[in-house]
Amino acid sequence: MRQSLLFALAVALALGAAPALAQEFKAGDIVIEKPWARATPKGAEVGGAYMTIENKGATPDRLTGGSADFATVEIHEMKSENGVMEMRPVEGGLNIPAHGSVGLAPGGYHVMFTHLAHPLTKGDTVKATFNFEHAGPVEVEFKVLGVGAGATGGMKGGAMGGMKM
Repeated sequence: MRQSLLFALAVALALGAAPALAQEFKAGDIVIEKPWARATPKGAEVGGAYMTIENKGATPDRLTGGSADFATVEIHEMKSENGVMEMRPVEGGLNIPAHGSVGLAPGGYHVMFTHLAHPLTKGDTVKATFNFEHAGPVEVEFKVLGVGAGATGGMKGGAMGGMKM
């Protein structure tokens, strides 16, 4: 009996959390899934945000930039070169392949919110608009998770932000 109650409670909690992880935002053939951001310490000037961008169309698209009322929006990439991990802006936009997806996750491609007007606080939601070459603008809401959050936002592509085609 006790196991049944514990199982029922676990299912109820999992189902209750599902809508927060199942967020989708769409523009044209582009679907942005499970966006989340990390909380920032007081005084921080930058924050990171993550998601999966899927292109359901037959034509590649490109994330060309974005905007937010609380920060400057930049697309960055972390990668190892000559044994040194480097982070740099993605020049010319981020390609989203036809019938494919790109995961933005810690340690790979990600959104940098720079010049933060206020800290990103766990439990809050922040909005940004992304611009795509073909799909146009799409407004996205990011659930702010804890400072140490990893790929718990339910990312496709693993913790390193892999690409599938």
